[in-house]
Amino acid sequence: MNRTWEEAGWEQLAPGVARRRLPGWDATAGLVHGPSAVLMVDAGATLREGAQLRQQAEEMLGRRVTHLALTHPHFDHVLGAAAFAGTQVYGAIRMDLMLGGRRARQALRDDAVRHGVDGETATEAAEMLLRPDHLVSGEMTVPLGDGRDVVLVNVGPGHSGHDLAVLVPGLGGGPSVVFCGDLVEESGEPQAGPDAIPTQWPAALDRLLDLGGEDALYVPGHGAVVDAGFLRAQRDDLAARFGVS
Repeated sequence: MNRTWEEAGWEQLAPGVARRRLPGWDATAGLVHGPSAVLMVDAGATLREGAQLRQQAEEMLGRRVTHLALTHPHFDHVLGAAAFAGTQVYGAIRMDLMLGGRRARQALRDDAVRHGVDGETATEAAEMLLRPDHLVSGEMTVPLGDGRDVVLVNVGPGHSGHDLAVLVPGLGGGPSVVFCGDLVEESGEPQAGPDAIPTQWPAALDRLLDLGGEDALYVPGHGAVVDAGFLRAQRDDLAARFGVS
């Protein structure tokens, strides 16, 4: 494949770290690669979207994706997961139950259809959905080789009951990168669905700020990359919106 990452729709954030804004819902997919392993952050809204993400990553890097981290159990971030069969899948604790039961899969399928995914496409993705086999209750370090470690952190609840952040510490003077999932949104107001825990959402953003610090790049679940100041402002807006400190 002769295309550059940018020509394939990926934005380089730091050495070994990239992300792509997916069409439709502007959801983010992330990629972190080291010498011995490759981690994808979120899987897109359909099997086709997930397969495209995996194919692009593997063609660009010349090796397979080995790990998949799911930031939260909403259709536009997880329904492409079956395209990552054979990888190690990570999620916040109890997310395996959220994605494993028949009712949960039906709810994901129905939510996708309400948002415009074709019914047959949504049904196939929900029926084949992969559940996390590595569950994060606090922090978990995933080594990718040669000093490139990724830290998975259960920072929720907030946007959902099972919010996972992905911290990529900076290397060689580069910035740290924090994939925030939908705890942070830039292209619209943060969405609070029926599984949101509004009273704990501002505290989850405080934990994200503690993780990344002042100089990190923060990657929202939807929208452009933001800085610590944006997170603080969104944290205060959420606190005012939900009446919490």
